[in-house]
Amino acid sequence: MRIEKDFFCQDALEIAPLMLGMRICRKLPDGQILSSRIMETEIYRGEEDLACHASKGKTARNRIMYEKGGHAYIYLIYGLHWLFNVVTGEENSPQAILIRALEKPWDGPAKWTRAFSVTGAQNGIYLPGNDEIWLEDGERIPFVTAPRVGIDYAPEPWKSMPWRFIAR
Repeated sequence: MRIEKDFFCQDALEIAPLMLGMRICRKLPDGQILSSRIMETEIYRGEEDLACHASKGKTARNRIMYEKGGHAYIYLIYGLHWLFNVVTGEENSPQAILIRALEKPWDGPAKWTRAFSVTGAQNGIYLPGNDEIWLEDGERIPFVTAPRVGIDYAPEPWKSMPWRFIAR
């Protein structure tokens, strides 16, 4: 069953662990549908979070984070890789959940977006009711938490926040 819009309007801290076990689905231009379970998520939450793209306020790059929950926030990192985030919460409350890993062999945020042909062209799409990319409910799975990855630029306590959720 597809995930409806009300789910995405909750706070990222509440729904990031619930996303583990859900399926992300992608319909390719040729009609093929790819689907895999989400195995790792990571939260970026608000302008106060100094590891978050919204920490310096609203910009052209991060404006999607300020939309209501359910939008896809996709950005290019290192000029090479597209990363896929799900915006959560209420409008003007910038927070997003990075989908870090799917089931193997797509165990990295750039690996799965490449395999699913996700690019900046999908930035801003509204996931509920979308026929290109959507989330489906799945079996809840146990998880552990850990600090976020690749944010050495952020000061404490943001660098050590246990806002990474990993399926066991």
